[in-house]
Amino acid sequence: MTHPSSPAAPPPVREPRHAPVAHLIRGGVVEGVHYGSVVVLGADGRTGFQLGDPDAACYPRSALKPVQAVAMVRAGLPLDGALLALAAASHSGEDRHLTGARRILEVAGLTEAELRNVPDLPLDPVVRDSWVRAGRAPSRLAQNCSGKHAAMLCTARLNGWSLPDYLDPAHPLQRAVAETVEDLTGQRVAHVTVDGCGAPLFAVSLTGLARAAARLTTAAPGTPGARVADAMRAHAEMASGAGRDVAALMGAVPGLLAKDGYEGVQVAALPDGRAVAVKIADGARRARVPVTAAALALAGVDPDLLTPFTGEAVLGGGEPVGTVRAAPALAGAPVAASA
Repeated sequence: MTHPSSPAAPPPVREPRHAPVAHLIRGGVVEGVHYGSVVVLGADGRTGFQLGDPDAACYPRSALKPVQAVAMVRAGLPLDGALLALAAASHSGEDRHLTGARRILEVAGLTEAELRNVPDLPLDPVVRDSWVRAGRAPSRLAQNCSGKHAAMLCTARLNGWSLPDYLDPAHPLQRAVAETVEDLTGQRVAHVTVDGCGAPLFAVSLTGLARAAARLTTAAPGTPGARVADAMRAHAEMASGAGRDVAALMGAVPGLLAKDGYEGVQVAALPDGRAVAVKIADGARRARVPVTAAALALAGVDPDLLTPFTGEAVLGGGEPVGTVRAAPALAGAPVAASA
């Protein structure tokens, strides 16, 4: 896979021309339709399949966290393994996640008080219910992006950059993140806004997002991209949480790097550079997972490995009467596995 010498033009900002990507089937009848966009890249970086509007600008949300982590490693963040996976995580708020975020802060001699993400309860429903029963209040550490924010603070401290404004798009840290986003996606950022956690959010295309993930999985050993990819694959539940579909997907497909994001975004890449990116228009998780599985099958992944991800059951009277599955347009021959 070759890298362009400079980023291409930003993707167009428009109402996305989404297409049907998933069907809710009840009793053999299509009861609901989820729209979205999908792109599948071959190992040579070329588009092997697309559906909808993968070249329009979109917000990757947390699916961009691995790229943000690469930017921080490039800027000197001295993390590897589980803590680096946590820096790229949308974590569930388990004890290991909170402990890890504290450890990242301790690397730079900082505490939770320096965090500027939004206080929240843990993402995992079981852990969240336990917090509520115990009368625990929302906290910045429990919020699912605290690993990323702790790593951002650590990077800023180690570079001698100011801390209170580390989320300002004009801050040296965020400028470095933007440069890495453009470098790895191969296109200029179309728009900048604020993510749910308070950090800058960069609009790119699904094609650019898939390209960035592929560049992480094909990066030379020991480079920032390879370090982030290796950390997330080796510590998939640190990058997400126990029982999360994205961790299960990485466990099921050898060498797969995968990251989900709010509003129905998913990116995944294989070690040889084949990559997929998905956006569900209505943000539905129930559609994101089977559509991602169908896209990975198109990328050449053994369908038997993807069986657990092909769609959750639709219940009637407590019994399965249907499923949510990828639309027929996502069935087809796999794209090329090599350049």
